[in-house]
Amino acid sequence: MPKEFIVAIELGSSKMTGIAGKKNLDGSIQVLACVKEDSSSCIRKGVVYNIDKTAQCLTNIISRLEKQLKTGITQVYVGVGGQSIRSIRNLISKDLPAGTQVTQDMVIELMDSNRNMKYPDQEILDAAVQEYKVDSQFQLDPVGIQCSRIEGNFLNILQRKAFYKNLNKCFETAEINVAEMYLAPLALADSVLTEAERRSGCALVDLGADTTTVSVYSKNVLRHLAVIPLGANNITKDIASLQMEESDAEKMKLKYASAFTDNNDIDNNMKYSIDQDRQVEVRKFIEIVEGRLEEIIANVWCQIPEEYCDKLLGGVILTGGGANLKDIEKAFQNYTHIDKIRIAKFVTQTITSTIADINAHDGMMNTVLGLLAKGDINCAGSELDYSNDLFATQRSPITPETLEQRRARQASETPAGVVRTADEIRRAEEEARQKKEEEDRIAREKAEEEAREQERIRKENSTLNKIGRWLKGFANEIVKEEDE
Repeated sequence: MPKEFIVAIELGSSKMTGIAGKKNLDGSIQVLACVKEDSSSCIRKGVVYNIDKTAQCLTNIISRLEKQLKTGITQVYVGVGGQSIRSIRNLISKDLPAGTQVTQDMVIELMDSNRNMKYPDQEILDAAVQEYKVDSQFQLDPVGIQCSRIEGNFLNILQRKAFYKNLNKCFETAEINVAEMYLAPLALADSVLTEAERRSGCALVDLGADTTTVSVYSKNVLRHLAVIPLGANNITKDIASLQMEESDAEKMKLKYASAFTDNNDIDNNMKYSIDQDRQVEVRKFIEIVEGRLEEIIANVWCQIPEEYCDKLLGGVILTGGGANLKDIEKAFQNYTHIDKIRIAKFVTQTITSTIADINAHDGMMNTVLGLLAKGDINCAGSELDYSNDLFATQRSPITPETLEQRRARQASETPAGVVRTADEIRRAEEEARQKKEEEDRIAREKAEEEAREQERIRKENSTLNKIGRWLKGFANEIVKEEDE
């Protein structure tokens, strides 16, 4: 029986993670394999800056997964995130004749107009519909309502074109087919937030190594998205300023660091050991950690739109590796004055696995598990045989039988959270161009036919033509009379 599994890859600033899992009939997911590659030399702040090294990491990820699964991989799901991703609001309006009933085509036209917006050096990755204004009333679904004016309110999610192109180029260089690209923050939100939190209003804060991502939800709709270029590594670097290697600083952070320490609990005479010969004052260490963390929290709070600051009834949800810092809930409570702080250490889906990294439930695998949960296309190819040569690199060829061929989707057809690949955009643009040329050809032929018909009618109605018809009729009458 052919194998079936889904493969997802997350490109993080400190590590690249590849995961393969099988979806069961009861909705649970069984993780079959998980591998990691150090990406600190090719990915910075969540974005690719060395294409060749990133492509090599991707190739290593696929090869190691294939070896564990003993099966070729034909395609993968990919998360898109990192620095420069931000959201911006946009409004598209259209005046209609009084009493016009809104149709689905009108809504699609607004969506297409929004997706066709041009931002300097920016690529629109996704567009989240906020609501529609039908005359003076706000509606989530305006189809069927009569009005004279309709406005579409959208939240466009942007990324620098250079970063978007680099990401696509990496997979092309590695010759890895992308089944689907998803906005990583949206896939994460779908896997760690409850419906009640998104409906009542909440802020999801993903504390990563080099970046912190903030997603704000209200009434089940994404209202704001931003990536802050600060993360847990900044705390490590600040600790390293106490004249130690970053590797030692990381160990000290994991062992001693706390997001909040009551002043009365600090012993001014106590010191932490760096190694056998060196020590650092506890108060100085605490001030460094808390100072940097307060800066991160301040930047997070600045990203919450003012109209939602007092409406986060679902609270603040923390996740990611940085959320493992001791007493981080207390630090957020003290700064934001929001009591409802939750740490999402694992996804809401039922996951089964024997892999230690998955069962750690430390929040560090949440994004890649969220991407895995999004997958719905089989990524398994043919079985591989490593018995003859343990070091042989075998890649399963991409064939129509193993790869589901799909038509390139237009922007308005793309599901929420899905980012079209560069290849899909090219194919969609080519299809749109061909469609436009065909429509123009049909319109020209129709116009020419109408012009010929009008010319014929004009000739028939011309004065000379009328005289000619009268003379012909008169001659016929004379001939008829002579015959009689």
